[in-house]
Amino acid sequence: MSRLPAKKSKQKPKVAGLLGLGLDGRDGHKRITQGEKFAIVGGSSETHERMTEGVVKTLEKLSRKGKALEDAEPEEVADLLRKNMPDKK
Repeated sequence: MSRLPAKKSKQKPKVAGLLGLGLDGRDGHKRITQGEKFAIVGGSSETHERMTEGVVKTLEKLSRKGKALEDAEPEEVADLLRKNMPDKK
């Protein structure tokens, strides 16, 4: 008697939250910024600020579209993050 593997769920992946990790902090400061659906940890002052601004703008744009983070497609979230990340100075 052969056993077939259980069918995998066809459920689409969802974004439950965002985590930003900055690796360029060398000044000894421990930077942590948390929001309802995100956390930004580490990085230099400039990097931490850029990541925080990009994530906040992304969440605001989703909200204006009437979507929560978990309702948006992962590709849409990634695209918005790229577009909303401020340029380096």
